[in-house]
Amino acid sequence: MEGVGGDGPSAAAAALNQKRHEVSRLFQYYLDKSTPHATYRWVGTFVLVCLYALRVYYVQGFYIVSYGLGIYILNLLIGFLSPLVDPELEQTDGLLPTKGSDEFKPFIRRLPEFKFWYAITKAFCVAFVMTFFSMFDVPVFWPILLCYWLVLFVLTMKRQIMHMMKYKYIPFNIGKQKYRGKRPASSASSPRAD
Repeated sequence: MEGVGGDGPSAAAAALNQKRHEVSRLFQYYLDKSTPHATYRWVGTFVLVCLYALRVYYVQGFYIVSYGLGIYILNLLIGFLSPLVDPELEQTDGLLPTKGSDEFKPFIRRLPEFKFWYAITKAFCVAFVMTFFSMFDVPVFWPILLCYWLVLFVLTMKRQIMHMMKYKYIPFNIGKQKYRGKRPASSASSPRAD
């Protein structure tokens, strides 16, 4: 009778752990399958953002949650727009090209697009769930929070844009550059007179 009572809780915990592992693998499988479909991922996130905005508008509250969400998204945006190695802090052997004659080096982000999308989507999911608990509805005067967030956004983006201009990098892929060959000389500059 000694082994009968002690086996139950550990077997239940092992079964629960196995089920959690299966759910985690299934989630990771679908997350991996969504990786090449950036447009659909962002459309889904936009729908989630609209649902969150409607929820906050409907309940007329949770402004402090929205403010925290905005600060977090601003932090993610800075990581998304920044190079992997900051040339201001570390003297590198040229991760970013500095002259037109330098070899082309692609821009490597500190926060890749997929992780940026995943973090934003997860943040909106958490914020949406938080709107169902009244303990997170702290009464605040929301126009002050909005003005403060806008000032933070403008100052942060100004600093980021100045950094981009100083080190001459563009964090967006405009498309593959195509070689068009030598351009023919224009007929107006021709020395021949007809």
